[in-house]
Amino acid sequence: MKRRTEFAIVGAGPAGLAAALFLARVGFSPTIYERFDEPKPVGSGLILQPTGLAALDALGLLPAILARGNCVERLYGTDARSGRVVLDVGYGGYGNGRFGLGVHRAALFDVLHNAVLEAGIPVVTGAEINALRNSGDKIELIAAGGQTLAAADLAVDASGARSTLKPKASRGNEVKPLAYGALWASLKWHDDGFLANALQQRYERASVMIGVLPIGSIAPEAERLAAFFWSVRLADAEKLYADGLDAWKARVAGYWPQCQPYLDQIDDFDQLALARYGHNTLRPPVAERLAVIGDAAHSTSPQLGQGANMALLDAAALSAALTAHDEMAAALAAYARARRSHVALFQLLSYALTPFYQSDSRLIPYLRDTLVATVAKVPPMPALLAAMVSGTLLNPFAGAGLKEPDWRVLE
Repeated sequence: MKRRTEFAIVGAGPAGLAAALFLARVGFSPTIYERFDEPKPVGSGLILQPTGLAALDALGLLPAILARGNCVERLYGTDARSGRVVLDVGYGGYGNGRFGLGVHRAALFDVLHNAVLEAGIPVVTGAEINALRNSGDKIELIAAGGQTLAAADLAVDASGARSTLKPKASRGNEVKPLAYGALWASLKWHDDGFLANALQQRYERASVMIGVLPIGSIAPEAERLAAFFWSVRLADAEKLYADGLDAWKARVAGYWPQCQPYLDQIDDFDQLALARYGHNTLRPPVAERLAVIGDAAHSTSPQLGQGANMALLDAAALSAALTAHDEMAAALAAYARARRSHVALFQLLSYALTPFYQSDSRLIPYLRDTLVATVAKVPPMPALLAAMVSGTLLNPFAGAGLKEPDWRVLE
C-alpha cells in the first residue's frame, strides 16, 4: 500500500488507538475521529493476555503497561457453599513463562493515548459519525446532520459493540443480547484473604458469580486497585436496586465474607457500573474501503477475557495486511483471512462457556463443578486450558505480523 494512503479511524478506544499507532509506525497517515469532546476510557479492569501483550510489545509499550499492571498467574474459583475448588487454571500449564496482566482500562488507555500524542497522530474530537459513503476512490465520514466530516482512502470502524457503521460490512448481523451482565467497581486493593496474582471468583451454581481481580494502578506508583464484580441477571437489576445497597452488600458478604473490606468502600450504587453483554461476529469484517476491528467486529461475554486482546490483534493484523499488499481490496481480504479462524474459535468458546458461569441452569454448573473440574487436572488438559485462557489455542501471532516475546526474560 502506498505510504501516502490516508486512514480515518472512528473511535479512540484501545482498538482505534492501537490501529493508529501500528499504521503510523509503518509510514501511513492515520487520523482518529472520536465522538466525545475528550477521549476517555470506559470500564473497570481487564486481563491483558499474552496476545495483547505481544501487540503492545510490538509498539514498544510493554514496559509502560507492565509498570502499571499486576501479574496474573492463574484463574481460581470456588463454590460459595462448600469451598470446593471448581476452577484452577494456571498460565504455567503451557510451560513457556506466559502470564496475564491485570490492568485498569484507564491505564491501558493512558499508555496508548500518550503514545498517540507523542507520535503526533491527529485526534479530532466531538466528531459524531453516523454513516459512511463511498465517493469515487474515497470513503466519506458522514455526521448526524448529513454533512461530510472527512474523506479518506480507508475507514477503520473501531467504535465498539454498538457501532452504527458496521452494517455497511454485513447487513442483518444483529447482536444477540445475553441474559446476564455484571456490576463492576474499581476499588482499593485489599490483600487479606486474597491472592495477589490471581483472578479469584466465587460461585453458587451459575446464577451467582463474584470476582476480585488485582489490576495494579492507573499510573506508576499510584494506589493499587482491584476490579470487583458481581454477576447479575439483567431482568433482576431493577429489583436489586430497589431492594437497596445494604441488602445487596449483605448478600455478597453471605457468599464471600472476606469481601467485606471491598463492600465497605461502596457507598452508592453509582459506584457500580452495569455492564451488558451481547454476542455478535461480523462476517466479513470488511467492505469496500472499510475495515471493522475490535468489539464492532466481534462482541461476546467476558468469560475468556479476550475482548481487548482481540482488538489489539485486529489492529496489528490490519496494519500487517495493508503493509503486505499494494491493492486495497487485496489487503482487506488478507486482514479478514488473518483473523477469521482465531476470532471464530474464541467467539465460539466464549459463547459456549457462558452458561457454565452465567445462566439459570442447574445441570451445567453441576457438570462444571464435578466432571469438568476433574478432567481439567488430567494431562494434556492443563496445557490446553492455559492456551485457551492465553488466547493462543490457535496461534494468532504470525497472522497479525507479531512475534511472541520471550516471557521468561520478563519473569
